[in-house]
Amino acid sequence: MKKWKSLLIVPVGLFAFYEIASTQTSPTREERLSTEVNSSLLRQGAGVVPNTSEFLEQFPTTERDQLVGSIESFDDLLENWQRRAKTGSVMHNYEVQEIAVFEPGEPKFEPQPGKTYFYENLGTTTNFYSAGRRTVGAESSQVSVGDAETKEMIAAYELSPELRSSVHTTVVSPDGKFVYIVGAFSSDDANSAGLNAVASLIKIDALTLQPVKQMTVGGRMHHGQIFQDRYLLIDTFAREEAGLDVFLFDPETDEIIGGVRGEDLGGNTYTSFTDNEYIYILMEPVGYGPMALSGFIGAVNLSRGVLTTLRPYWVAQIDPNTWEVVNEYPYPGYRGDWILIDNASENIYVPAAGSSSLTKINLETGAIEWHRATGIGPYGATFNADQSEIWVADKGEANEFFGRTVTVFDTDDGRHLETLFSGYVVDHILLAPNGKEIWATANGDGQIFVFDTQTRQQTHVIDMPKWGDPHGLVWVHYNEDGVARVVRDQGGFHGGVNPFTGRSMDY
Repeated sequence: MKKWKSLLIVPVGLFAFYEIASTQTSPTREERLSTEVNSSLLRQGAGVVPNTSEFLEQFPTTERDQLVGSIESFDDLLENWQRRAKTGSVMHNYEVQEIAVFEPGEPKFEPQPGKTYFYENLGTTTNFYSAGRRTVGAESSQVSVGDAETKEMIAAYELSPELRSSVHTTVVSPDGKFVYIVGAFSSDDANSAGLNAVASLIKIDALTLQPVKQMTVGGRMHHGQIFQDRYLLIDTFAREEAGLDVFLFDPETDEIIGGVRGEDLGGNTYTSFTDNEYIYILMEPVGYGPMALSGFIGAVNLSRGVLTTLRPYWVAQIDPNTWEVVNEYPYPGYRGDWILIDNASENIYVPAAGSSSLTKINLETGAIEWHRATGIGPYGATFNADQSEIWVADKGEANEFFGRTVTVFDTDDGRHLETLFSGYVVDHILLAPNGKEIWATANGDGQIFVFDTQTRQQTHVIDMPKWGDPHGLVWVHYNEDGVARVVRDQGGFHGGVNPFTGRSMDY
């Protein structure tokens, strides 16, 4: 077994955390405890054994105890943070190769003017996520579409078996004309369904739901979302040596316009998000497993008792105009899965599966505003319409995948408001463009659960075609002239729709 003992020590020197964070005056751990924990718990009664340094000296401490004690303070980690990323531009490019072109077929549905629809890519691993409770009826990945108002599924198309792969997102071009889904290179490539293998990108006609093009983009797409209503921000699991971990993709030309690699950022990348100005990437320490799975394996080994601690995880902020890493934000948790950015781009919220926690980070100072326990293995998160609440999907990520709840927090101070019963293994959870509903994709049930944001009551359960496991959600609206536009995906709201500013859709 590889030893990482020396890497547990927080090093000094090199690049300091950005200037503001190094000079900020944040409360110490003891000060936070004194204000956040009920004072009655800390009040010492008469005759109780004292907690003085003199008294504690009689207890034995080993060299390992002292080593752990020297690194256990997060305040110390933040104060002595060393920049991981290289300075200057970290941009690279990759030339997309066309593998195959297909006839798009006949339309599966006819969109109506003034209507809003939702797209859902479906995988074939419901059996795994449900521990055998639900049996998927499809032999390959599916692309499906439903009515956002009635919650009824309209149509679905199952890809040919040789294109089957492990699906983790739904991506639609800004104009609503094309859906993108991960696909195997060929039926001969048995390993291409696994996460630690490169795969192709399949471009799907949004009306016929059938492939029109197969491409290599240098890696296996993990998540994707719209950037500046023009490009697609895509991140990958495994990639080719010359490929990219996170990149911007032009759906008009099917070309990559630039991207980054983990080795230039100082760690493995997991997934990325954007506020349409910056790109935020969840970063992980390397060495716990293959690059595509290092952070996940580290978190799993922590939950199973193989490890007692992990090296830091952090968020990298990249300016896509210069492709420079402008900030790094370490957080007190392990294996973040999602980055929720408030509408003013003042704070980010990171649910971390390995520590079952949620952290609020001030983007200007890097300060940790609060850190709270969640349900088991949280994954996705979303605001309600006035951003007073954060809903977190307790997926069970890195914790055996048996989560079945959604936890609601107060955005301002992190107070727990309610725990809601949901579907098994919800990963993506999103506020709908009408601002009234929160949708949650349950991988273990092959269903989407819909909640009313005011009452927090479950209102609908949408069965996926052939019980495929749903990943990601995209809403597409057709205006009165029949012109389509994406109005919501996992990265945010688009096309002039934004419930956070009072511009909700009425359906």
